[in-house]
Amino acid sequence: MIIYVDANAGRGGNGSKEMPFRRISDATEIALPGDEVLVMPGVYREYVDPKNAGRANARITYRSAEPLGAEITGAELITGWTRYKDNVWTASVDSSIFGEYNPYTTYVYGDWYFAEKSKHTGALYMNDRAFYEAGSIDEVIAGQKTETSWQPENSIYKWYAEKKGGKTVFYANFQGSDPNKEKVEINVRRRCFMPSKTGIGYITVSGFKIDKAATTWAPPAAFQDGMIGPHWSKGWIIEDCDISNSKCAGICIGKYYDADNDHYFTYKHVKSPTQMERDAVCRGQYHGWLKKNVGSHIIRRNNIHHCEQGGIIGRMGGVFSIIEDNHIHHINNMMELGGAEIAGIKLHAAIDVTMRRNYIHHCTMGIWTDWEAQGTRITQNLLHDNQLPEYAKPMKGGMMSQDIFVEVSHGPTLIDNNILMSEVSLRMPTEGLALVHNLICGAFTAIDAEVDSVVEGKLRQRFTPYHIPHRTEVMGFMTILHGDDRFYNNIFLQKYGTIPRDGTEDNRETGTHVFDDFPTYDEWIKNFDMKCDTPDMFELAKYHWSYLPVWTCGNAYLSGAKPCKKEKNCVVSNEKAFAEIEVVNGNPVLKTNVYELIGNFRAGLVTSDTLGEAFEPEQRFETPDGRDIVFDTDYLGAHRGANIIPGPFAVGGNMFDGLWSYI
Repeated sequence: MIIYVDANAGRGGNGSKEMPFRRISDATEIALPGDEVLVMPGVYREYVDPKNAGRANARITYRSAEPLGAEITGAELITGWTRYKDNVWTASVDSSIFGEYNPYTTYVYGDWYFAEKSKHTGALYMNDRAFYEAGSIDEVIAGQKTETSWQPENSIYKWYAEKKGGKTVFYANFQGSDPNKEKVEINVRRRCFMPSKTGIGYITVSGFKIDKAATTWAPPAAFQDGMIGPHWSKGWIIEDCDISNSKCAGICIGKYYDADNDHYFTYKHVKSPTQMERDAVCRGQYHGWLKKNVGSHIIRRNNIHHCEQGGIIGRMGGVFSIIEDNHIHHINNMMELGGAEIAGIKLHAAIDVTMRRNYIHHCTMGIWTDWEAQGTRITQNLLHDNQLPEYAKPMKGGMMSQDIFVEVSHGPTLIDNNILMSEVSLRMPTEGLALVHNLICGAFTAIDAEVDSVVEGKLRQRFTPYHIPHRTEVMGFMTILHGDDRFYNNIFLQKYGTIPRDGTEDNRETGTHVFDDFPTYDEWIKNFDMKCDTPDMFELAKYHWSYLPVWTCGNAYLSGAKPCKKEKNCVVSNEKAFAEIEVVNGNPVLKTNVYELIGNFRAGLVTSDTLGEAFEPEQRFETPDGRDIVFDTDYLGAHRGANIIPGPFAVGGNMFDGLWSYI
């Protein structure tokens, strides 16, 4: 059955084509498996709370009849502005419109939030551009630029709100515009499209514009919300949407509410937040964290932008999912929020998650897989300019920048056929990685670092879980030994200077030389050849806690990039190399001379057998359904053939287009 919705209908109807509903929420009451809710163009100022689940063979589909013609927004228009002083105007609303959740008295705050507790979940917009929150009316009047902003020209637009009796009063600096002649909105609702209950699975959301919700900070040991998400369900598809201007998360595929482990550190303090994350994993098992119940979502072809915590956020609820063909950009650029959950994509426990063919740029960081990136594959993505602009100052409590951050995981984590163009390509306080056929223009940082803590002179190790292969059940816990990494057929290009300019102490040298002190496999395994039936457990202890081996082969090192001293089959050139992304006719194009410098060097074919298995979970680098991978397909999907060259392209050249087509 097709259920019709039209915000511009003369009056509310019964969902038929002749008498459509005016609200999507009305359709959720009657939509059953196999139904399609067809939404006509218009603005839908409502919270859509799907009541019924679909089935794997009979989904419930919510579709915009015209691509991006139907807008679901968490905002309301605010009118009746009067001039307060100079460019500053004021208006008020009755606080009752917020119900039990007033975004202008609710702070963005919680576990792993590092910035000052001063920003609220509400926001004010003029013509779809978010204003910056000020701490006082005087700040609004001054309208000074924010030095940490990535878009300082926008930061002079300020707002401030205060509650007076039953009113919420707004002050905003419109910098010469008359707000009564512009579209001015405020966040009112916490979410746009998310079930209030868990287990509402097999929903498709297609072709909507979704924006401006007063979402809350979403750390890993807390309930995680976003403007849109499945809320601990199975089998959602979110496709062809434009998702923007969330105060925190755009799409959330994260954790359910657990009253006994929700911002535990923030409110009780007595256990470390890391301990509460371990608790969250184990409690999740008790609360049904299994493949049959949760995950297996598809997020595809969305334009996700101008969200201030993350584009896609989630812990545990996104297992076995596919995130593909999305354009994710301008995330956390206002620099109003700071903490350890900020990225274009930030996932904890991305078990068997595939992220492919995404275009991610101008984000504080691109992709961050934190804990349990087991069976995770990051492939055929383009990432660039995920770094602090030269003119912006580092924010107190802000995060470091890089294209990819893999943190305290035991693998196997596969990163292949990507173009990584930012100053730092990979932050890796982790183990069990394989990098194959990438173009890497930035540094590797946090080698043998940022895992354990020393508290009052004592080592406090951070143990993280690993799982039975291709399942969610916990197999064990271990700290990170470092190593167990593989680097095959990559191109390393020293594109940037080697001295950090963002105030960090990170390495800025490109290449695998940062692993010079790590053993080869042969050097490592000989330590365990005791040649007796009763090996001495205590004698072996020093090797059980030593670096794991590293494999390097078939890589190219250009323009000063440095190879690992143990790599035997590689090409090194100190001639000037370049690689630049230019936008031509609206699409990114790579211009480079790297293949001229590689010349006739050839590498070998890489397969799952080449990569072996990650040490701790004893799981092979393979597909989620256990099949071997043969790396004979390049970034563009072309066949590599017999003459295999390093890098993400099967055939060399000096210009590559078709890298991405904008939505």
